[in-house]
Amino acid sequence: MNHDSYSDAYIKAILDEVTTVAMVGASANQVRPSYFVLKYLLSKGYDVWPINPGQAGKQILGQTVYASLEDLPAVPDMIDIFRNSEAAGQIVDQVIASGRLPKVIWMQLTVRHDDAAARAEEAGIRVVMNRCPKIEYGRLSGEIGWAGVNSKTLSAKRPALKSGFQHRGLSGSKSD
Repeated sequence: MNHDSYSDAYIKAILDEVTTVAMVGASANQVRPSYFVLKYLLSKGYDVWPINPGQAGKQILGQTVYASLEDLPAVPDMIDIFRNSEAAGQIVDQVIASGRLPKVIWMQLTVRHDDAAARAEEAGIRVVMNRCPKIEYGRLSGEIGWAGVNSKTLSAKRPALKSGFQHRGLSGSKSD
């Protein structure tokens, strides 16, 4: 796969299919990007399991924090990595060795490890690198345009506004 460019269909399919997300490197600090990405994904209806050994047993945004991927109650659909590229490679290797394979491994903005991506894809895991699911969700749903940001997506279709946050706005069949 070409990890320099992802089709909107590829990203949209992942965001529509995934329901559980393990966030490696989640932070309880409200100014950290992982905190507001966790908050955003929760608001969109995803089940997010924060992973942070220093916060294990505590809660972030009402979610129990786990020390490691091995401690999770089940295999998540997606692992979102908020760690550096070298750590991402180690995480991918640990996931593959465990045999508890998610559908997707997502590496956050500035995080890229091409060799690890190739190993994950060989194991049947889809990979996204150097992207943020919060930004991609907002861009593909048109929500990011509400703030005046160019989403690079043109549509004459009006977004369906609902009370509170828009949930699963990417697929008409999953809208709440």
